[in-house]
Amino acid sequence: MLSSRDSLTIVSMTPVQAILFDYGMVLSAPPDLAAWQRMRTVTGLSEEVLHREYWAHRHAYDRGDLKGHAFWHKIAEGAQIVLAPDQLTALIDADTDLWGLINPPMLDWVKRLQRAGIRTGILSNMPDAMEAGLRARHSWIESFDHNTWSHALNLAKPEPEIYLHAAEGLNTPPANILFIDDRSENITAALAVGMQAIQYTDHTAFEQEMRSRGLDYLLQLQGTTASQNETL
Repeated sequence: MLSSRDSLTIVSMTPVQAILFDYGMVLSAPPDLAAWQRMRTVTGLSEEVLHREYWAHRHAYDRGDLKGHAFWHKIAEGAQIVLAPDQLTALIDADTDLWGLINPPMLDWVKRLQRAGIRTGILSNMPDAMEAGLRARHSWIESFDHNTWSHALNLAKPEPEIYLHAAEGLNTPPANILFIDDRSENITAALAVGMQAIQYTDHTAFEQEMRSRGLDYLLQLQGTTASQNETL
């Protein structure tokens, strides 16, 4: 029988053929506080009430159980306010801006992986309006080999089926995929379906963890010389 140490060694020695990224807090920077303040200004809600109502319905929004306008109407109902059409538009735009800032060192690494021919994908709990808004603003999202958006499948992390869908989209066995996410429950779920996984906190810690697993060669990829001056 294999010991737990043997099992971990086998996992760490399994070749990585594709990298699967969460969007929020991995490819993106932390939330833009100015965008959150705009949502408070548009709604007129206190920090406590907006935070409570936003997160009470956000998972259903991510999962596709709610669409953009329905999500904000749910928030308004819980907060006992009424939102006009122009306010709904402003709130959807501000919500997209909330996650619009990028994480430069991670995106630089993504570009180098892609230049070197490593398959890349996004697996994100993201609602319909936000996906459309971010894809319109960030052309680099289209450079990934496959993107899995929760709302489109009526699934969300940490449901195992969404990880398997992402693996199928990347045409890569789960064992050969390295998944990167900032939330521990999503990492646990990825491991349960057979993926390799690293919880992202900051880029320095991430690179240290990669080196400890013997994956530093992936950090050192530069891609083809002719592509070195491409921008994200």
